[in-house]
Amino acid sequence: MAIRRERMRLGDLLIKQDVLTEENLKKALELQKGTGKKIGEVLVENGFITEEMIARALQTQLGLKVIQLTGITIPKEVRNLVSVNLLKKYQCIPFELDPYNANILHLAMADPMDMAAIDDISIVTNLQVEPYIATPRDILTAIDRCYGASETMDAARRFTREREQLRGNAEDTIEEADVSDAPIVQLVRSLIEQAVRQRASDIHIEALESKVRVRYRIDGALYEKMVYDNSLLPAISTRIKIMGGMDISEKRKPQDGRMSVMVDRREYDIRISSIPTVHGEKIVMRISSKLNLTRDIKELGLNLDEMSMLQHMLAKPYGILFVTGPTGSGKSTTLYTALSALNKEQVNIVTVEDPVEADLEGINQIQVNNKVELTFASALRSILRQDPDIIMIGEIRDQETASIAVQASITGHLVVSTMHTNNAVGTLNRMADMGIARYLISDAIIGVIAQRLVRKLCPHCRKKRLATDEEKRILKRSAAEQTEIYEPGGCRLCSNTGYFGRTGVFEIMEVNDEMRKLIAENVPTEEMIAAAKKSGMRTLRENGIRYVLDGTTSIKEMLKASYEE
Repeated sequence: MAIRRERMRLGDLLIKQDVLTEENLKKALELQKGTGKKIGEVLVENGFITEEMIARALQTQLGLKVIQLTGITIPKEVRNLVSVNLLKKYQCIPFELDPYNANILHLAMADPMDMAAIDDISIVTNLQVEPYIATPRDILTAIDRCYGASETMDAARRFTREREQLRGNAEDTIEEADVSDAPIVQLVRSLIEQAVRQRASDIHIEALESKVRVRYRIDGALYEKMVYDNSLLPAISTRIKIMGGMDISEKRKPQDGRMSVMVDRREYDIRISSIPTVHGEKIVMRISSKLNLTRDIKELGLNLDEMSMLQHMLAKPYGILFVTGPTGSGKSTTLYTALSALNKEQVNIVTVEDPVEADLEGINQIQVNNKVELTFASALRSILRQDPDIIMIGEIRDQETASIAVQASITGHLVVSTMHTNNAVGTLNRMADMGIARYLISDAIIGVIAQRLVRKLCPHCRKKRLATDEEKRILKRSAAEQTEIYEPGGCRLCSNTGYFGRTGVFEIMEVNDEMRKLIAENVPTEEMIAAAKKSGMRTLRENGIRYVLDGTTSIKEMLKASYEE
């Protein structure tokens, strides 16, 4: 242990390991002044280095082990040794007692050279501390997993106690107290942090008859996370409304709001919707991150042929490209990713959205506002006078918007937009139903991407088995051949759901000359599909089957994402 007592500063250690230059360290030290932050935080925040690089450098220099906390179950007796406030202060978490010596506690630390932390935890637990290295994000997620629920329950209890003390006051005074009440502020903050760390896309806060239920939507499915007494609902909804810039006195009609929060040094945009129900207000918060919406085009989950097809379509100077699918099928991610790929200094990109989901650098984004009659159609007319090269329309909902979009695409603009249709060919018929002449559709449209999201099987616990005859029929395999498929298991890593993360299933139809002729001639849908397949389109079902056979997803998920008459 004597070697570890030598205190070496993190900056010097990183320079010694050649992962940081002296110049960048000087810049970081300048930025650190007056912030009260640790140098490691400043380096990561400003992009000089990543958390993983710091962990590797510490491992090489100090000879300590790196521990992956994801999927580790921390025993209850270890969890109760140290208070959560101390763990957050030092960014560390004890994860086990040494199997050979119960007097040694294994402690995962973001900074294993922090002697004050080691000494404090050694005093509190009365055990000898052996440091391990983990990334700060990994530690915070583990703290959240182990102590999150008890933290929010503790805040709820404190709020109830303080409310009891205020019982003598009139009801409206209590409402006022709710607003600035520290336990409620902590409770709401904790709900949002836990949701982000558990990869949730939405938080549902629901008023039941005698309870308030909190559910998180993770990978497209809702999971109940907490239940509180319904006396907390007015305070929770008031706090969320204040954060979202909504009217706290209005409880009888639906409201919308939005806010930004920082969790683990990443900014998240949260859209809030409140609606009155029989037992009180229901609040849904949709969480989106600029990082998640604007990923690299290679991360969308397309195979090589589809990738080159998409890039070929995006390279066209004018025409309409549609992304279609139901709500929550990842259309926004695909659109934003495509726009980020097109976002160059030489082009002027303008978007009309309802609402703007992520703030993109270098792109002019317009939010629809019906109060001042700024609709998709009126915004589009104005945009055309703004010398655009590329126009993104959040959604084509009516004949007027459709017709302006078609005109814009024919007059030399690249237009990308979304529609709620079931498949690629169905989009062409929808445009015709909206009253757009078929010869214009055939002229304007360059391609359609239909997409769905499927949950990916957890690679650690998925179970292999042989497919039944019925499943072979669905997978278009002959009854004679042995077909292996996977089904969900359940482990600590995927919170016993059997799934971890989602991926896109795509149906990409590029419109070529032969198809333009067919669109103009209004041929039956079957002929259109046959022509699209001939030119390289693979249907949602075909791509879904590919995912089932290679173990990416289960047959049940594939059937939900692609149905065939």
